[in-house]
Amino acid sequence: MNKRLVGDDFENVAASYMKKNGYDILEQNFRCRIGEIDIIAKNEGYLVFTEVKYRNDSRYGEPEYAVGIRKQQKIYSVAQVYLKKNKMSFDTPIRFDVVSIMGDRINIIKNAFGAM
Repeated sequence: MNKRLVGDDFENVAASYMKKNGYDILEQNFRCRIGEIDIIAKNEGYLVFTEVKYRNDSRYGEPEYAVGIRKQQKIYSVAQVYLKKNKMSFDTPIRFDVVSIMGDRINIIKNAFGAM
């Protein structure tokens, strides 16, 4: 099982779900030397940086709990690179969401964490 392919599949599921819930997907798998952001979208006037987490079951806890402080810091740093690369103001309203997928259940956690 190739983890990257599995991850891509669930990121596509998440992007589709987000579209159905009013998000305008701008980019998937934005990468830079610091790291990666799974999905970048617009929603409710915000530029939204989204991390997608998937688990088969709750044996290791809810998927969203896998987005610890280190991962949050990395996402925030990559978001800054994205803003700079796209010549966007650092005053742009941004939000950090997590899409949690467990089995067939999908949940969008808006504003899952704040700016570092």
